[in-house]
Amino acid sequence: RGSRAAFPHAETSDAPRPGRCPLLSGVCAAYVVYAIPSADQIRITTSLKSQRGSVWTKNKSVFEHWEIEVTFRVTGRGRIGADGLAIWFTEEQGLEGPVFGAADKWNGVGIFFDSFDNDGKKNNPGVVVVGNNGRLLYDHQNDGSTQALAYCQRDFRNKPYPVRAKITYYQKLLTVLINNGFTPDKEDYEFCAKVEDMVLPPQGYFGISAATGGLADDHDVLSFLTFQLTEPGKEVPTPDAEIPQKDKEKYQEEFEHFQQELDKKKEEFQKEHPDVQGQPADDLFETVSDRELRQIFEGQNRIHLEIKQLNRQLNMILDEQRRYVSAVTDEFARRAGVPDQQGQISQQEIDRVVKTQEEVLRQVNDMRSSMADTLRLVSGAQHPGSAAGVYETTQHFNDIKEHLHVVKRDIEHLVQRNMPSNEKSKCPDLPPFPSCLSTMHFFVFVAVQTVLFVGYIMYRSQQEAAAKKFF
Repeated sequence: RGSRAAFPHAETSDAPRPGRCPLLSGVCAAYVVYAIPSADQIRITTSLKSQRGSVWTKNKSVFEHWEIEVTFRVTGRGRIGADGLAIWFTEEQGLEGPVFGAADKWNGVGIFFDSFDNDGKKNNPGVVVVGNNGRLLYDHQNDGSTQALAYCQRDFRNKPYPVRAKITYYQKLLTVLINNGFTPDKEDYEFCAKVEDMVLPPQGYFGISAATGGLADDHDVLSFLTFQLTEPGKEVPTPDAEIPQKDKEKYQEEFEHFQQELDKKKEEFQKEHPDVQGQPADDLFETVSDRELRQIFEGQNRIHLEIKQLNRQLNMILDEQRRYVSAVTDEFARRAGVPDQQGQISQQEIDRVVKTQEEVLRQVNDMRSSMADTLRLVSGAQHPGSAAGVYETTQHFNDIKEHLHVVKRDIEHLVQRNMPSNEKSKCPDLPPFPSCLSTMHFFVFVAVQTVLFVGYIMYRSQQEAAAKKFF
């Protein structure tokens, strides 16, 4: 960013002093057509029906890439206003005309802040970017929708703080950012519109205009700052090389003359209206409703700032998570694509081991539940009975044998499936640590169960024989 400038009678505290624009030739001086300038703003149109007004720079800008920051207010008593305000960059001065107070068939670009819904689509207030080559007529009936290069819906009327628009043109890219006027933060901009491959005249006039129709709003411009954009590495022209000293003196004289006339008109108005001196009494004190509205706006402003801060923090957290997931994914992909030459375990092997462990745990749980059922059945069979109890006990013993065979077969199946494919799917002949159930262990287990069963039968027989002695 290089140079900056402002309209002489529409500057704020961050703008240059009136009449002392040292950088841009012709930007500090402006034509004011049917507008009311004052010391702190320019009222382009008043809230009266069928009014037009515009302000234009006197000389063309001499830079190819630029950025402007416009601060304005659009206020009205009604819920709906009209017609709107326009910011221009054209090859020639638009002056008075039917397009928001400026001339039609312009060669350049206009950014329209349209307040009234002419086409009935309920998409106003809105911001419309319209380009023209000097031959097209603006389509008022459709709010320029057939000619719009970009559009965004923004409400800019009756805001607690001035609305700000930042328009940038750099390397055939036009960008529009809007500060909606809800917060006092001057840098609280939101993206509105963007137009790519836009060709504008290399030199042109900056202007701002407004108009009213059957409905009316006050259109006030508080500041119009112009910046020159330069490519990195290029030198910015010095201020003295932009405006000759003679032109500076002429602009200063014009401003002083205008200021004297304004002071003279103020004195005449005070003489004609002696009862209106200074500020009205109502403006000296804050009413209850004004205080409540101010507190509501301040609370909404704090809530808005907190939400924006939380949004920024969430975006930072999401970015960190994306980077972490991307790094982990790349690492897994690298390990999966590189052969295991240094003894590292690939992700597929880890997944296979985990699945195997889950299946083993499931089988163990099944075995535990089966043994619990068997113990419960055996304990239930120990009550006094006849030969039916002996038959049930034998049947339970057979069930145990069958279940042990099933467990053995399942364990062998798991071991064979987890073995490498190039090896034989059977247990080794002499394993140092056998992975499957050996035959010796199985027969020992069967022998123990047989001894227990025979002992139980003998015990039952003795009990029955002892019971028969009493009959």
